[in-house]
Amino acid sequence: MYAFHKGKSINASGFQIQRCATDPNSYKSLGDSFRMIFQVEGLFGFYKGILPPILAETPKRAVKFFTFEQYKKLLGYVSLSPALTFTIAGLGSGLTEAIIVNPFEVVKVGLQANRNTFAEQPSTIGYARQIIKKEGWGLQGLNKGLTATLGRHGVFNMVYFGFYYNVKNMIPVNKDPTLEFLRKFGIGLLSGTIASVINIPFDVAKSRIQGPQPVPGEIKYRTCFKTMATVYQEEGILALYKGLLPKIMRLGPGGAVMLLVYEYTYSWLQENW
Repeated sequence: MYAFHKGKSINASGFQIQRCATDPNSYKSLGDSFRMIFQVEGLFGFYKGILPPILAETPKRAVKFFTFEQYKKLLGYVSLSPALTFTIAGLGSGLTEAIIVNPFEVVKVGLQANRNTFAEQPSTIGYARQIIKKEGWGLQGLNKGLTATLGRHGVFNMVYFGFYYNVKNMIPVNKDPTLEFLRKFGIGLLSGTIASVINIPFDVAKSRIQGPQPVPGEIKYRTCFKTMATVYQEEGILALYKGLLPKIMRLGPGGAVMLLVYEYTYSWLQENW
């Protein structure tokens, strides 16, 4: 079911956005969010904000893996260990990816936070135009929350690529194709899961900054680390891990599949082109 994929109302951002304390529609759990969205917004409520990630997903993944390879080549001119090379190249690819996807994230989070029915909410392009008209293209407008997005993608890719390639090089290759596939899938699954656990505080900060503020007209969440500190002080450490379950369900297996598709496609292209 699409409710655990990119661009959904039931993804990490749905739990991470802080609403007014008296809002009766605040989500209490994953199951509660399914029930409430269906009751309040209907079936199409699960697909709010789907267009921005669809438009961004292909270039986003292309940028992720292409820039990772380019940064690896650049780092080859520096005397670094392979382990550090993979990690730094991952960080660079994440930072590059974040710059490209952040405007799409701003639109997506805003659409998903809208509690109107699917038919009543603005279109993706219409909502983007509203943001540009009111707040412009800058860090208060279509690029709001850029520092948090840089942290989210930078940390994720750093751990994701760093863990995967370093651990894969430690575990012997299996001659059996099926077992070799499972070896890579297992390492990829762990890579996506660990990266999700480590980077989710940045995800929470991003959702708070880009989403609706608790008090209309007052900007409570402005910068990444200040937002993290505020969440920690007011709601406790666990609030920085809101939405972790749907995130792991999406990026654990999803991260493994991405790496496998990339590796097998890359190998095929090298052999045939």
